[in-house]
Amino acid sequence: MAFKMSVQKYAGKISEVEIGAGEKAIKLGGENVMPFYSFDGETGNTQKIGIEILDVYPENWVEPLKNLYKDVASNPVDWAKFVEEKFSPDFICLKFEGADPNGFDKSPEECSEIAKSVVEAISIPLVIAGCNNHEKDAKLFEKVAAAVDGYNCLFLAAVEENYKAVGAAAGLAYPHKVGAESSVDINLAKQLNILLTQLGVKGENIVMNVGCSAVGYGYEYVASTMDRIRLAAFGQNDKTLQMPIITPVSFETWNVKESVALVEEVPEWGSQEERGIAMEVSTASSALAGGANAVILRHPKSLETIKKFVNELA
Repeated sequence: MAFKMSVQKYAGKISEVEIGAGEKAIKLGGENVMPFYSFDGETGNTQKIGIEILDVYPENWVEPLKNLYKDVASNPVDWAKFVEEKFSPDFICLKFEGADPNGFDKSPEECSEIAKSVVEAISIPLVIAGCNNHEKDAKLFEKVAAAVDGYNCLFLAAVEENYKAVGAAAGLAYPHKVGAESSVDINLAKQLNILLTQLGVKGENIVMNVGCSAVGYGYEYVASTMDRIRLAAFGQNDKTLQMPIITPVSFETWNVKESVALVEEVPEWGSQEERGIAMEVSTASSALAGGANAVILRHPKSLETIKKFVNELA
């Protein structure tokens, strides 16, 4: 008897969200099956990979990364152009670390000028991340959203503490996309999506960041949360969870001991750079296999590896 593969069909489908403008705009989502399950149905748009840059010199980054970008890292415009031309990511994530009130405390006006200069200098989409101070990010995104009007950026992220301000600026006053950030919990992710849509932000303009951790650091919670979100979106046709997912992998993996410990401290662990890449690749591949439609990375070798991973499975 000939083998007949069973097919798992779902009623639900992930919404399609476009980021960027022009020929190099990208689309996330559109699938109605679990990641890479092309044998079950429509896999939607290919997963996208971006590179992180900062608005300030990356003093806290490990030396191998600082050396890699040493000629351009003092100027975010030069850094963005260098990354686009040399490594060809699908998008760039500009993180405003310099806006942190406990650091340089750059003003929203200064940051908006930087964002405008960066987005005008590149041809690929721009994802804009804040400083992780929720109050400052609300003020920051309001100014930056106006400065990059017309470029259809994704803003990371709206959280429960500031979703009204971020959603109003990035999703209502200006035609951008809003990242809804929750902390590894399906109920929190769903609640924030509901709050944003009640505010008036359309579901097709929302991308979820459901949380991340480096592999080995409680990643099983991330994996189980992604599974539950995707199965609810597909199997239960839960429209409040049918948004694409973006996972900022680099924000987590380059801060764990395996990535930051010097060779002199743990010579038996080998190259610090290779350790960091391994953590980033392991986490990114896990996130993509679990349901992420896009990941943010920091090292170009990680980008190269994950691109190959996606191309061979897509």
